[in-house]
Amino acid sequence: MKLNTAIIGCGKVAHLHARALLDIEESNFVAVQHYHRDGAESFAAAYGVKPYTDVDEMVVREKIDVAIICTPHPQHREPAIWAMQAGAHVLVEKPLAASLEDCDAMIDAAAASGKTLGVVSQRRFYPAVQRVKAAIDQGKIGRPALGTVTMLGWRDRKYYESDAWRGSWAGEGGGVLVNQAPHQLDLLQWLMQDEITELYGVWANMNHPYIEVEDTALAILKFRNGGLANIVVSNSQQPGIYAKVHVHGANGASVGVQTDGGAMFIAGIPSVVEPPKNDIWTVPGEENLLPLWEKQDADFFKINDPVQHYITLQNRDFISAVLQGRAPEITGKEGRKTVEIFTAIYRSMQENQVVRWPIGTV
Repeated sequence: MKLNTAIIGCGKVAHLHARALLDIEESNFVAVQHYHRDGAESFAAAYGVKPYTDVDEMVVREKIDVAIICTPHPQHREPAIWAMQAGAHVLVEKPLAASLEDCDAMIDAAAASGKTLGVVSQRRFYPAVQRVKAAIDQGKIGRPALGTVTMLGWRDRKYYESDAWRGSWAGEGGGVLVNQAPHQLDLLQWLMQDEITELYGVWANMNHPYIEVEDTALAILKFRNGGLANIVVSNSQQPGIYAKVHVHGANGASVGVQTDGGAMFIAGIPSVVEPPKNDIWTVPGEENLLPLWEKQDADFFKINDPVQHYITLQNRDFISAVLQGRAPEITGKEGRKTVEIFTAIYRSMQENQVVRWPIGTV
């Protein structure tokens, strides 16, 4: 069975999703929506689909089953809700939204319409990440006791000028926390396997005076079961160093993944310079597996476009979830957890105090 699929928003990442939808057997990619007619027509012509400027009209006329939201972060809410109300299941590019209010409105709309809501976080599908998750699920490190996120990247002026909405609170909803770090924030909360109870965070703009938003942020987190975590994310290290997520267990064993390496961000064009890899692994009896895994991952990296491959995997998972009537790998409620984290960091900085869960709208 094939589902009629469509894309809402024609930015850079939309091309990745378009190629994915054309590649997935169960997808019949038929339409794209963009608020500017010229943009919609140009994108549609490139992929042989129909252009629309109205979400409702597209979903109803083309009988869209699955729509993927690729608009700027503060503009996720309205098209997602419109699409669900018109009859489509919706997969939203990360983060789910720029505010908790928008997240909750989308989650409520999904419940009311009976439609599936998911959020893109394709790094969960990396083999190196899957190994970490499996080790934790199997109890190989005991209780996750200490988690760390370290993302030291770079964005240059050309990147921020590549789209009018980048680098502003109104257009982007935030900086490194909202745009680059959601993947690692999602992995942290997923791998720690527990509810966050409180957070203290700060942010700054270190060396990007031409943007409004933060290029660097730090936070300390506490979890209900006693676990701790530390977050350090930045776009201020030229040309980019790495992004890593590590989890250290109560039994003393550690597992981790370098999700990104080298010059991770180049002129706003999605790219992966180095293959993701497990960079720390001290599980008793498995310490010597790192070289084997690194070779496997590097060999795969040489013959595949990793950005396109994992976007396609997540699109396939979402479409399969709709067909099978199950939850997708990353649900809307899971996506809200990432927004909770960066909202808490912003709120903690503004109020200069610890922020406690549950995190609600204000």
